[in-house]
Amino acid sequence: MISYPLSARPVSQPVAPRRGYSFEAAAAAQMERIVADLGRMYQERNEALQEVTRAHHEALLHLSLASDFRDDDTGVHIVRIGYLAEALALMLGEDDKFATMMRKAAPMHDVGKIGIPDEVLKKPGPLTPAEREIMNRHASIGAEILGRSRVALFQLAAEVARTHHERYNGSGYPAGLRGEDIPLSGRIVAVVDYFDALTMRRCYRPAFSDERALEMLTEQRGAMFDPRIVDVFLENAAELIELRDRVNRTQPGFAELVGA
Repeated sequence: MISYPLSARPVSQPVAPRRGYSFEAAAAAQMERIVADLGRMYQERNEALQEVTRAHHEALLHLSLASDFRDDDTGVHIVRIGYLAEALALMLGEDDKFATMMRKAAPMHDVGKIGIPDEVLKKPGPLTPAEREIMNRHASIGAEILGRSRVALFQLAAEVARTHHERYNGSGYPAGLRGEDIPLSGRIVAVVDYFDALTMRRCYRPAFSDERALEMLTEQRGAMFDPRIVDVFLENAAELIELRDRVNRTQPGFAELVGA
């Protein structure tokens, strides 16, 4: 080991930076590149997730359509339900985000009917108690199908599927929920589904007129349905019926339904 006198020890001299070189500037530039790369990766990841979610949504809508075709010759019912649920949510004062989610989630409300046998689903007459029990399972089946996803849209759709047959007075199924214990999504879809179904021709009865359907909806105010939602529907019935008729005329596809 070499020992230096204190006064003779070598002193490290700072290295003069090369002309035009700035460590701080280089570090800042490198950081900007890293941030830009991360931003691009994040955007690409989000776009990929959105595409997967969209594909998942369309697949479930096709499954819903398959179940709807078994119960409705046109299959347009589920599309009408989406647009009517969105419009009614806005009329109730809900924000655009929730209303848009309702447009996308509500059409999947009856996806569980895919698990109901045709002899029950398409029976041209009253169901026996045993058949009614089988039919009522579609709410839980749909919630099970949709609830397997952690995506918020499908969680909302599962909530709708599970609760749109609950009744304001507690007489519904599958859980016998009452009043505002029923999620708003289920209470909205219950009303629009009831009205739309009444005005459709079914295998076991002809379609009711709009006027009669509105009367029947009024009769169930506070019993089957949330009175506030019924009141808002009735106040805006002309606009909602025009929306329904426009959907029937234009036959929008899934691309429009699931759009932004």
